[in-house]
Amino acid sequence: MNNILIIDDDEDLCELVSEYLSVEGFEVNAVHDGAAGLQKALEGDYDLAILDVMLPKMNGFDVLRELRKSSKLPVLMLTARGEDMERIVGLEIGADDYLPKPFNPRELVARLRAILRRSENAEEPSKSDAIKVDDVEVQPSARSAKRNGEDLVLTSVEFDLLAALMKKSGEVVRKEDLSQQVLDRELSPFDRSLDMHISNLRKKLGTRSSGEDIIKTIRSVGYIYTVAND
Repeated sequence: MNNILIIDDDEDLCELVSEYLSVEGFEVNAVHDGAAGLQKALEGDYDLAILDVMLPKMNGFDVLRELRKSSKLPVLMLTARGEDMERIVGLEIGADDYLPKPFNPRELVARLRAILRRSENAEEPSKSDAIKVDDVEVQPSARSAKRNGEDLVLTSVEFDLLAALMKKSGEVVRKEDLSQQVLDRELSPFDRSLDMHISNLRKKLGTRSSGEDIIKTIRSVGYIYTVAND
């Protein structure tokens, strides 16, 4: 049974979500301010946190920033519908995914299970061999990624995206395929989370000595992991 922490000041919503998740087989604990939520997230034995943006004492962004300094606890961020900036900031700080309010409880459960599957895969090493393209190497068995021998600090989503793109280096990988493979859901026309994860990954990788991006966007199609020219 997965243990879920809800950090949201809407007590009625917490109660409804807790009841629904309990029926779906989750164990749930809820707190209603950011400071208490951060403490629980750092000290408790949780598999995932559901984190609202607007919170008393400490907003969700600050909670996530502090949490990411020492914890890789998966986080699903709740944002206001239509507030693209909230989603972008949340993903940049290190949220694994987001869900706008109000939401369908079934979609919440689907998102939670997808994040948990990725997290469990990260903890259970695969038997895949290392993938090396130019000066970047990923080792799926150890969930490690390096450039020029230096560790790249990646989230589980960023690691899976990097591995998926490197396996197809020099080829265009469609957004739809990446979304299904890495985020475990069909690509939605208004879902920018994949783009944001790629953007974060691109920043962490940096550019080649020529100034060329390692990951290039192919407009309206997908992404390509480029191969350095000799």
